[in-house]
Amino acid sequence: MSQSKTALNPKTIETVKATAPILETRGEEITTHFYKRMFERNPELLNVFNQTNQKKGRQPQALAHAVLAAAKNIDQLENILPVVNQIAHKHRSLQIKPEQYPIVGENLLAAIKEVLGDAATDDVLSAWEEAYGVIADVFISVEQKMYEETAQQSGGWDGFRAFTVDKKVPESNVITSFYLRPADGGSLPYFEPGQYITVKTEIPGEEFLHLRQYSLSDAPDKDYFRISVKREEGSDSLPEGVVSNYLHRSVNEGDVLELTAPAGDFYLQPADRPVVLISGGVGLTPLMSMFNTLVEENRRPVTFIQAAQSSSHHAMHAPAAKAAGECDKVSYHVCYDVVTEEDNTDPYIQKQGRIDKEWLASLLPEKEADYYFCGPLPFLQAINHMLKSDFNIPEERMHFEFFGPAADLETN
Repeated sequence: MSQSKTALNPKTIETVKATAPILETRGEEITTHFYKRMFERNPELLNVFNQTNQKKGRQPQALAHAVLAAAKNIDQLENILPVVNQIAHKHRSLQIKPEQYPIVGENLLAAIKEVLGDAATDDVLSAWEEAYGVIADVFISVEQKMYEETAQQSGGWDGFRAFTVDKKVPESNVITSFYLRPADGGSLPYFEPGQYITVKTEIPGEEFLHLRQYSLSDAPDKDYFRISVKREEGSDSLPEGVVSNYLHRSVNEGDVLELTAPAGDFYLQPADRPVVLISGGVGLTPLMSMFNTLVEENRRPVTFIQAAQSSSHHAMHAPAAKAAGECDKVSYHVCYDVVTEEDNTDPYIQKQGRIDKEWLASLLPEKEADYYFCGPLPFLQAINHMLKSDFNIPEERMHFEFFGPAADLETN
């Protein structure tokens, strides 16, 4: 598939925008068929995508939303640049290269034709081919700049770099931290608190290698990277997390893992306002990086609110409580679904059940603050709703991270 370097002509824009209504109703059907088609013809791409997200339907849903946004904004692509930037970070971390874009384009156009049938006329397909070329050029250009900047920064690198597991530390019954040092003994680049790395694993018995993105869970400017990985349990409908279980069960101190350089657009923004961090489950990992950074700087007041299933599931409670006890700028609060008798003696474990607006209102700072929240999708939706609807927090001071493909926070 050719990729046009020129602006789209008015007829193409009109045709693409006219497809928005059908994409709104049948977009997920198209993208689900697209992934199935592409993986059958290009199985080497299976390792790029988390197959659990495929089975849950989150990846096709995210792509459907992105394609719809592109259709609606095809005449003003600058409107979707924030989404482009977010996806480009993931692509750079996964080492997506320009030569892979034609494969995606070919299969996406074919999926549109095969799903829509006669409704996908030659004019529609021609318009989308031209539009895809322009959109792909935008992604390739943004990603190329990211590749260059990453490789050129002090301690940075291109591609994958070998790291030795220096320490493996259980943080809870389900979360384990891995302290990773460069096998070449070289320096590490600075990263923004909240960013992630991609881990490449070759698991015995697996036909393809696996790529997974994990948040860095400690402050930058250390001589190690730390990731804190939740062991994902399986169910009747979905297999257990292949990579997370491999890391927990089979990767030990002294072993070597290959990583790409830090990436991601969810990170602590420079400002003087207080900071509120709200985590659900393993969503605490990028927020721990922010928290530790704020504690080390000791400049901005920080309120850290953590929700977890129970104390046995809760990671890194002790260091957070220690920081709260030693730093007068730190306010720390914990909420568990299940509270034990022993938990009742801990002053930081203050609520049983879910975070609700009454409890949250009692914890939030009186001054304007910046809000960062991360966790499972229902958790993100609930926190987003409370902050916007109950506390009228402006969107520009709300920052959140999806673990996996992006989704709609306005649902439910």
